[in-house]
Amino acid sequence: METKIWDFNNQNNINDANIKEITEIYNQGGLIALPTETVYGLGADARNDEAIKKIYEAKGRPSDNPLIVHIYDMKQMQYFTTKLTEDIKILMKHFWPGPISFILPLKQGYLCDRVSGGLDSIAVRMPSHPVGRAILEKVHIPIAAPSANLSGRPSPTTFEHVFNDLDGRIDGIIKAEQSEEGLESTVLDCTQYPYRIARPGSVTRQMIEGILPGCIEEAVLDTEKPIAPGMKYKHYSPDTPLTIVQHLTRQPSIEKDWSQVAFILPKDYETFVPKQAKFIPLCNNENDIKGANHNLYQILHELDKNDDIQRAYIYGFDINDQTTAIMNRIMKAASHIIVEGEDL
Repeated sequence: METKIWDFNNQNNINDANIKEITEIYNQGGLIALPTETVYGLGADARNDEAIKKIYEAKGRPSDNPLIVHIYDMKQMQYFTTKLTEDIKILMKHFWPGPISFILPLKQGYLCDRVSGGLDSIAVRMPSHPVGRAILEKVHIPIAAPSANLSGRPSPTTFEHVFNDLDGRIDGIIKAEQSEEGLESTVLDCTQYPYRIARPGSVTRQMIEGILPGCIEEAVLDTEKPIAPGMKYKHYSPDTPLTIVQHLTRQPSIEKDWSQVAFILPKDYETFVPKQAKFIPLCNNENDIKGANHNLYQILHELDKNDDIQRAYIYGFDINDQTTAIMNRIMKAASHIIVEGEDL
């Protein structure tokens, strides 16, 4: 399969002819990767069962892992969701367009069965990336879009990441600016009250409860029946072995060979990196969580391109409301392997 590329970094290319071509491919059951403010999504018509089947095949993704449906306008939800309470509408109006998905009761008969992974609920979001929004507005169909990468690999935040993983496997890629947020959306389960955060993201519990105090309970998740993407299977992992390092307060032992090791740390931790090792800045400092979110997947992709790096250590943030999302991704990328700095 030849993968077509539309370069929408040039705004002049967002024209009627290109939009018509993209719409026709979606309507015919094709797959086109599109940018969002979180990560690139691998889009297909959420009403087309065969198109959704192609997503799972292209990614090598288990078919019981539900997908998120992307929309441009809240009116689109009337066809496939029910029980949209006033509280949920308040949260949507505050955070949309933006990096949060809402799990809602599914109204049967409009979306294909496969998109929900066999569940009676559906995750919906309205992205804020200007190019992604323009596409969703003009094609005017609900687009199911998991991250546009091979399953288990680090999520893609740039066109190049998508191209490297999926060139020849999908119909097209829309080239645009890098994703701003860098981590997948927060997923809020609104099928019961209090609500539950099914997947942490840059919209935090504190931010949500700042709008509706006390609306979230601690989630007790059944990983055998995932209600949101990323809850059951291995995600975000580079091929390079990765270990989390906590409480790094000195240089590791100079007796070890660090020549093929990378340390992924905040910039102000560079003094603790052995001279032989490679230093990769994760963010400016331990409080620069937005920078770490933005940079994480780019770093994991670059890690695998460097043949001189055989293993890597990555900074472990203290867990709080701001760091829950990035530590969720780092823990999965490192297969939950953690060492203390004094043990290096």
